[in-house]
Amino acid sequence: MKNVQSVRPTPDAGQAPEGRTRLSVARLELEQGPISAATIADELGISPAAVRRHLDALVADGEAYSRDAPSRAPRGRGRPAKLFLLTETGRARFGHAYDDLAVAAIRFLAESGGEQAVRAFAERRVAGMIDRHRPSVLAATGPTARAEALAEALTREGYAASTRTVGTGGQLCQHHCPVAHVAAEFPQLCEAETAAFAELLGTHVQRLATIARGDAACTTHVPSTDVPTAGHVPNTPTHHGGTPE
Repeated sequence: MKNVQSVRPTPDAGQAPEGRTRLSVARLELEQGPISAATIADELGISPAAVRRHLDALVADGEAYSRDAPSRAPRGRGRPAKLFLLTETGRARFGHAYDDLAVAAIRFLAESGGEQAVRAFAERRVAGMIDRHRPSVLAATGPTARAEALAEALTREGYAASTRTVGTGGQLCQHHCPVAHVAAEFPQLCEAETAAFAELLGTHVQRLATIARGDAACTTHVPSTDVPTAGHVPNTPTHHGGTPE
């Protein structure tokens, strides 16, 4: 029998029945996904309507997503069948040993290659993630619009990101961090991410809080106007007696 104990969360005796059922739905997505709502209903012995309600909630929270089931035979009228899977955010509720492995690997890298090796690894990691979304972010005009595009890109990467306006500009908030436990020991991961954000947004940004340090979210201040980063020349022209457009 397959041992899946390592991916099961610690039971919460005080959890409401609705919460326990939703956790069971998510667990089936983890263990058997992609999986249909009908299969989940059969496995749990509850109605398909109840399963769909929990699936809709998981999708709305960014913990699951759906895709069309492959067609093996002609279908009649109606919507195509859907299969459901967990996102990285959804997987995060089921503890695993990946963090321990990552910490051990970076410790070895630090011992063998020193601080510069860790920093180079951190920069390469974030570049690989950011570069996939560079065209869509750069297509936006100005730091604020680019921050919104970046938030959408980060959400697709499992960071549950959003933006909000504050008096001196805006804030980019990441409500989940898949590498928070690793970054708690190796802040170079956060530093490389902040530098990549500044380069991509074309302005100086300031990290205000991080999940790795125990904060509720990773929060980055983004000024509403271009503030050049080191060695960066803004693309937006300035006019005498005025401010950048």
